[in-house]
Amino acid sequence: MLHRIFKALAVVVGIASLGPWHAAAAGDALSFGVLSQRSAVLTAQYWNPVLEYVKAKTGTALALKVARTAPESNESIKAGGYDFVYSNTIFQPAMADAGYRVILRPRTEAIASHIVTLEDSPITSLKDLDGKVVGFPSLAAFVGYAVPMDHLMREGISVTPVFGGNQEGIMGQLKVGKVIAAAVNSQVMRAFAAREGVRYRILWGSEPFNNLPISVHPSVPGDVAEAVRTAIADMATDPEGMRILEETGKLVGQKPPYGFLPSSPDDYANYVEFYRTTLVKDIK
Repeated sequence: MLHRIFKALAVVVGIASLGPWHAAAAGDALSFGVLSQRSAVLTAQYWNPVLEYVKAKTGTALALKVARTAPESNESIKAGGYDFVYSNTIFQPAMADAGYRVILRPRTEAIASHIVTLEDSPITSLKDLDGKVVGFPSLAAFVGYAVPMDHLMREGISVTPVFGGNQEGIMGQLKVGKVIAAAVNSQVMRAFAAREGVRYRILWGSEPFNNLPISVHPSVPGDVAEAVRTAIADMATDPEGMRILEETGKLVGQKPPYGFLPSSPDDYANYVEFYRTTLVKDIK
């Protein structure tokens, strides 16, 4: 376990020193960007074993890239800065020109936007938040900002947003009482609460959206993209792959089923429809 932590820290230090748009490993490795939701250490601990498995199965090296914040990740996506990317912000209209194509989606249940408060909070309904300061991960967060802010606007509830940098950042502020309520990813919140001993109450929940997909940039050769897609999809049926998925899942509090399924843009049509009709204009 110590070896894994030190290895993850080394990757994070490399990312921080090179900046958010540079590969975390030398050579001709393809970049694998991950949307900033959790700490950089947890992100590296989760994804590095998966990327090492892909290399062993396909011969294709993938270098983990983690931007400091979700808006920085989005700037890189917009510029086509990742070869593969794990993010649900690719559906923003501003990202369309980059041409990322969905190839995999998680086997886990769909995610939703939740607006939550601590269990012992005096806040009992969304209307109680009118005029209050409410926490959000960042302007780039889909279920953490765009979806809940759209709902609040449609309900005529005015809040002052503050931002935590990523999902667990704002959850940490909720935990210590720096914000009275927070908009969050339902699955990340559930795992964070279980890991950190946080008891919370859900004030509102959105419709379900398929969880973050893995997508590929059009510059990646088709045979390489298909090999990576197959290797990741097959992890759940391969004993070694499943061992990795179970171990990394436990690190972040993820529940079964683990792994990914082949997917396409059709599975994410409600994202596109949301962005077409949303009232929120300051999405980054």
